[in-house]
This record gives sequence, structure tokens and C-alpha cells, in this order.
Amino acid sequence: MDKVEEIEIIISGGGICGLATALALHRKGIKSLVLEKSESLRATGAGITIRTNGWRALDQLGVGSNLRKTALHLQRKGAETRCLRRSDLITSLAESLPPGTIRLGCQVLSVSQDPLTSYSIIQLQNGSSMKAKVLIGCDGANSVVANFLQLKQPKLLPLSEVRGFTKFANGHDFGYEFVQVWGDDSIIGRIPVDSQLVYWFVTLKVNPKGSAVAKDPELIHQLALESTKGFPAELVGMITNCDRDSLSLTRLRYRAPWEILVGSFRKGTVTVAGDAMHVMGPFLGQGGSAGIEDAIVLARCLAQKMHEIDVKTDGRQVIVHKVGEAFDEYVKERRMRLVWLSTQTYLCSLQVKPPSLLVGFVCNILIMALFSDSTAHTQFDCGHL
Repeated sequence: MDKVEEIEIIISGGGICGLATALALHRKGIKSLVLEKSESLRATGAGITIRTNGWRALDQLGVGSNLRKTALHLQRKGAETRCLRRSDLITSLAESLPPGTIRLGCQVLSVSQDPLTSYSIIQLQNGSSMKAKVLIGCDGANSVVANFLQLKQPKLLPLSEVRGFTKFANGHDFGYEFVQVWGDDSIIGRIPVDSQLVYWFVTLKVNPKGSAVAKDPELIHQLALESTKGFPAELVGMITNCDRDSLSLTRLRYRAPWEILVGSFRKGTVTVAGDAMHVMGPFLGQGGSAGIEDAIVLARCLAQKMHEIDVKTDGRQVIVHKVGEAFDEYVKERRMRLVWLSTQTYLCSLQVKPPSLLVGFVCNILIMALFSDSTAHTQFDCGHL
């Protein structure tokens, strides 16, 4: 029988949140292992908007300064907003980690709890198993770790989004601002990354039929073009001349605010972060930044409790208890921040496609009452590591 590999801390998922969590723990002197199912680090979605709160978190990780050199500072009053290539962010996080932190080609199939130790038993697709004293699920909306915690599956929005890049070899003249144009069946957004590269998205109010579309860049491009009818020529031209390899099509999902309010995000020494915890629509541009905030808070809470443990004398029960306390503090600190973010972005999704005139009216009233300052969420500070 193969020997089960034992690891102190395992992070499931090598996306933005998983790598940010590993780096935050590393900055606190805590070693972890990231398991990524793909054979290479993934950076789907082309671009990612980072607002002031996200830059504060990236500065805590020590990668903010270098990343700022790769993206323009957009004109947003009282806020720092830049659009990054997701690949630049992923690369910066990964290269800041010690060698051996990331293990590729390791897809987690299931998680169970060892009845004797209360640690996690992780079953991988290749047939091997691992035991983790601490397990952090950063494995996205289809999280295996969230299933272990018995969290409800994220819900589907009646919306999809095409995302991509367009490069202008001779430079563009779009300025340093985010532009969004609404049509009857779609919304087009445009965000400059630098003087030549532009990130754009098309939010579709009618979901495309057929699963093959999501996997074929040419079909995605055709879908995006069909959605631009009636839009300004410069937007149509931008999508026409896009980089086909950058295209992605995503069905938008969300975890309901009320589920975040009452959800149990910790069991034993297992918790979740990022989309596994709070997948939300893209309407605030906060999904990635919220995951980086999670990483900072989680590492801070865990480090405080880990430093109270004497590994030479404290037994397993003490370790389990201390880690559980750390995760409870992490969930408590993050919960209301995430409830408010999820509520605002959920209401924004109803503005895009209200199921009825009455729902749309009520939605507008709630947004005005609850979020009179629609950009207040960008000024949040998750604190120091």
C-alpha cells in the first residue's frame, strides 16, 4: 500500500487567491504547498481590474510596486485603479514563492476527515492520497473543498461574459479611463492596460446555446461580434481585431449574500477563500481583489495562532484547536465585508437584467439606500500582514 504523504499546510488551487495565500503565509514565515490541477499556472479571463483596496493588499504581499509598472493608472477620482494582465499577476505571485511551493498536475478529487487525527485526507486524480494538518480551499467556484464543508453550490446568473485583449501596434487614443456602453442585449466595457494593449469585455444578457462555443476561440469571437451590432465603430473594430488566443467565455455565477451571512466556512482545520468562498459577478471589479484580501487576513490570523503553538510539546488536539480558532477569527473578520460586496454586486446584476419592472425598480431603490457611495468598497483596508 502506498504511503500517504503528510503535509503541514496544503492550499488547493493555484489561481490568484491560492498563490496570494501561499505568499502571505510565506511572508509570515509559514511554509505551504499549493496543489494546482493544470499542468501550468492558469490565468483565464485575460485582464483583471485592481482597485485601491486590492493594491493595498498587493503591497502587503510585496508585489505591488513591480505590478504597477505594467499597467496604466486610470482616471478615477480618489482611487487607484489599474487593469493588469492576469498572467502578469499570476507570474509575479508565483515567482515570489520559494521553489517547490507549487505542485502542478495535482487535481483534488475529494476531501475527507481522518477520524483519528481530525486532519484532512486528500484524494488526487492520479490515485495517490495526501494528509494535511491544514487545508485551505482556493479552488474556485467548483470547489471540492467547499463541497467538503457542505456549502451550497453557487447559483447561475442569467448572464455570460466574453473577455479578451486587443493590441494596437501604433498605440491607441482611448485615454486613461474605463468606458462602458450599454445596448439592448449586451454591455461592452473597455479598459486600457498600457499605451498599446486594451482589455475589453462583452456582458451578454442572453446566454449562448451549446457548450462548444465556450471552448472555441473563433466561435467566441463570432459571438462577441454578433453582440456589437449598433455599437460605436471604434468598439466594433476593437473586438474585430482582438487577439483570438486571449478570448474566454464565462457563465456568470454568484454565492448569494444571505448564504455568506450564515455559511459555515470552517470545519476542523479546513477553510476556503476566494471564489470558493464568495464567487460574485464582475460588476464591481472586486472578485480578484477580495480573494487577495482573504489571503492577507487568513495568513495574519493563522500566524498569530501558530506562534502560540510549541511544536515540541503541544499535541495534535492543541494544534487542531488553535488552527480552528484562527480560521474562526478569519471567517468572522471577512464575513460582513463579503456580505456587503456580494449584496452590491448582486443588485448590480439585477440592474443589468431585471426579471421584471418591479424588481428593477426595487433594486434601484435598494442600491440608492444601501450604496449611496457606489465606490466606497474600493477604500477598504484589510490591514497589515
